[in-house]
Order: sequence, then C-alpha cells, then structure tokens
Amino acid sequence: MTGSGGVPTRGLLPILIPGLLAPLAAFAAIATGMRWPLPVLETIAVYPSFAFFVTRGRRAAAVGATLLWAFGLAATVIFAAARDPVRVGAAVPRGPEYRDEMFSYVATGHGQETEPSRFLPRHALDLALFVALSLITGGLLGLVMGGVLVGYMSYYVGSLAAGGAPLRAALLGWPPWAILRVVAFVLIGVVAARPLLARLARRNVPSTGDRRLLVAAAVLLVLDVALKTALAAEWAAILRPCLPPAP
Repeated sequence: MTGSGGVPTRGLLPILIPGLLAPLAAFAAIATGMRWPLPVLETIAVYPSFAFFVTRGRRAAAVGATLLWAFGLAATVIFAAARDPVRVGAAVPRGPEYRDEMFSYVATGHGQETEPSRFLPRHALDLALFVALSLITGGLLGLVMGGVLVGYMSYYVGSLAAGGAPLRAALLGWPPWAILRVVAFVLIGVVAARPLLARLARRNVPSTGDRRLLVAAAVLLVLDVALKTALAAEWAAILRPCLPPAP
C-alpha cells in the first residue's frame, strides 16, 4: 500500500506513532497534576519505536520518529500552558523555575542565555549526562532526560504565549539554536543507544552511518553556540512584547 508519491504508508506509520502518542501522553500527565508522569509517559510513547528502529539499523527512521515525538510533546505543552500556565506548571519538571529564569532574560536582554561563560558549562554538562545515560541504558534514560528538557522549554514558551503576543511567542519562543540542539541530541542519542540495544537484541547492527550522524551533530552544536552567542540579546528584544503583564 502506497501513498501519494509512492511512499509506503505502512513504512511511515511506525515513524509517525511517537508523534501521535506524544500529545496523548502529555495530556494524561498534565491531568495528574504531578511532575513525574510527564517524562515517564512521554518515554513510553517513544522508546519502543526508537529501540525497534535502532536495533534494525534504521537510523533515519529512529531520528525521524524521535523528532516527531519531540515536536508533538513541545506543541502540546505550549498549547496547554498558554491556556492554563498554573495547572500545566504543576506537571512539568523544572517548568516554573525555568520560566522565571527565561522571563527575566526576555525582560532585560541579559542573563545566562547571553553569556557564553555561563551557558557553555551548562550545555557541556547536559551533553555529557545525556551521552552517559544513553550509552548505559540503550537510550532509555537519555529520552527521559530529553523529555524533561523539551518539557520545561516548551512550558516557558507556552507561558510566554499566554501574554501579549501569543502567535509570536508560539512561533519564536523556541529560538533556532535550541531547535538545532534538540536535533543534535537526537542524532547523538541514536548512535549512543546502538551498542547496548544491539547486544540485548542479539542483532548485528553495523556502526556504518554512526560517524555521519556524529559529524552532523557536532556541526549543529557549533551552530547552536554561534547563533546563541550572536543573537540571544536581540532575540530577547523580539520576544519582549510577548511577556504577560506583571501581577
């Protein structure tokens, strides 16, 4: 069975599933009012597809499925937080704390986002922790961590969208350098998960292709730092009209 352009729809469906499950998992987690269900349910939504593709050497499918999942999670949290920031904040790990930090940056144009000496160590620590977790758990805890990072970033964007310029906040609240970082982490996660998953599945999954993913990830991470260093202060000015009025 093929869709338009001759693309096999049965082959596409497993790639789409995590993106379709992500909103359901997010809404279910938000309904609990607790913080731990969001990363747990979101990981359940993506990990089976992720592991399936990685153990079969289908790197592009693993990357595509994980990026669709991240998009589904981000869009859902943004939508929900724009409608009810208080309720959603109770369900997003580190959500309110990160929102306050980012609101201060948007209001002043200064903060960790504009100072490489402060954000580079944090980026390096996040990357090292993500790689270690992905290597020792076959990507499982790496995806948990990724769900937490995407969740609190999206909560900040949704809270921003609850203010004076919701469309601008929804479209620009995720700056381009942060999007590049998410893509880079996904590429690295696929490579780091392969050795353990292949061993557990008793499958011979060649490392061919890992180098290309790692090179692409390195380029994206360099662009992330360069764009953030060059544009973070200006980006704050673009987002400033989105800030909700002070209570």
